[in-house]
Amino acid sequence: MRHDLVDQPDPERGRGVDELAGVAQLPGPPHPDGLGSSVELIELISDGYDFCVGGACFPEVHPEAPDLDHDLHFAKKKIEAGARFLITQLFFDNQLYFDFLREARAAGIDVPIIPGIIPVTNFAQIKRFTEMCDASIPDEFERELAARAQYPDAVKDLGVAYATLQCADLLSRGAPGIHFYTLNRSPATRAILAALRAARPWDRALEPV
Repeated sequence: MRHDLVDQPDPERGRGVDELAGVAQLPGPPHPDGLGSSVELIELISDGYDFCVGGACFPEVHPEAPDLDHDLHFAKKKIEAGARFLITQLFFDNQLYFDFLREARAAGIDVPIIPGIIPVTNFAQIKRFTEMCDASIPDEFERELAARAQYPDAVKDLGVAYATLQCADLLSRGAPGIHFYTLNRSPATRAILAALRAARPWDRALEPV
């Protein structure tokens, strides 16, 4: 509830936390004394606490948004409320990120936009996730995942390899960083990070985007 958030002390500071992401509520009726949107949450945190607050954005458009223009308008409201960076919804085609970035910059959004990457470790799970958030899986990648669906280790191997290639391409083209959706499966993310540290694709970036 709103008053519970406002009246709480600032315990996260003592734990070394200095960044927070303000995200929307889960589907369902809002609490009568709750917050109506992520914009309100970002504004509340920014006004009451000394945190660097981020917000979500959607390269393939939020499922409830009528179009990209509406989505970008809402993203700008998050920034006006105090968001200092944006993290994208998961995606598997890097061109979606760069196309969204171009449109966001044209709309006057100038904060860092951090790509959100999920290493696929379970085919059925990622199918559910992408259907829930209207994210797409490239046809060839989906076919290869489906062919390995009965072999969990093969799915993980492919998922880690694909995400590593995604991250290397994003960083070599100037992405400001990577946000990993780990789903409590850190070994996959650790393997990707080890490969990226070895390859250092950011050294090839001509300029940040």
